[in-house]
Amino acid sequence: MKKLLIIFLFGLMANAQEIALLKYSGGGDWYGNPTSLPNLIKFCNQNINTKIKQKPTTVEPGSSDLFSYPFVHLTGHGNVVFNDNEVKNLRDYLTSGGFLHIDDNYGMDKYIRKEIKKIFPNNELVEIPSTHKIFQGPFSFPNGLPKIHEHEKQKPQAFGIFIEGRLALVYTFETDLGDGWEDEEVHNNPKEVREKALKMGANLVHYVFVN
Repeated sequence: MKKLLIIFLFGLMANAQEIALLKYSGGGDWYGNPTSLPNLIKFCNQNINTKIKQKPTTVEPGSSDLFSYPFVHLTGHGNVVFNDNEVKNLRDYLTSGGFLHIDDNYGMDKYIRKEIKKIFPNNELVEIPSTHKIFQGPFSFPNGLPKIHEHEKQKPQAFGIFIEGRLALVYTFETDLGDGWEDEEVHNNPKEVREKALKMGANLVHYVFVN
């Protein structure tokens, strides 16, 4: 019954079209890139026919409210810690149809990998191939994840957790999509770089709302 209820709630969410920012503990700046999600939402509503509420909500990983959002975004530079209750709630959310996008804003990698392992001890983060749907449309990225900001001269990579063939968690590394979503004056990115970031973000949103 509980699983059926969760599926029903996610059916309602498909009509509500809301996304949320995850407020986590540990000291990392979960609130980084404050203009990024509003700009991504605006881009999606203008370009891929979504009707997402313009203001994203903040949600905590242990809250039952998590189940009200089909798309949840996590970002920051530093430490991320989930307690036992949050781990269970996130696992239930993701296995019941939810989606978490983690965007390393530089410096998060060594922390977030440990927390993902706590949520899915039996699932490995795997690199998502460039042939996956998230790179195919609505905008084409034949070479996979685009590079937005340079940090340590490593290639951009998208890692994922798959649950019964469904991509439930995406971790974008060495790209900084969120920086590319921010207001132009924040990072002074060229227009074409910001467009690449927004298009890639729109592909993630599209995947969640369509699949």
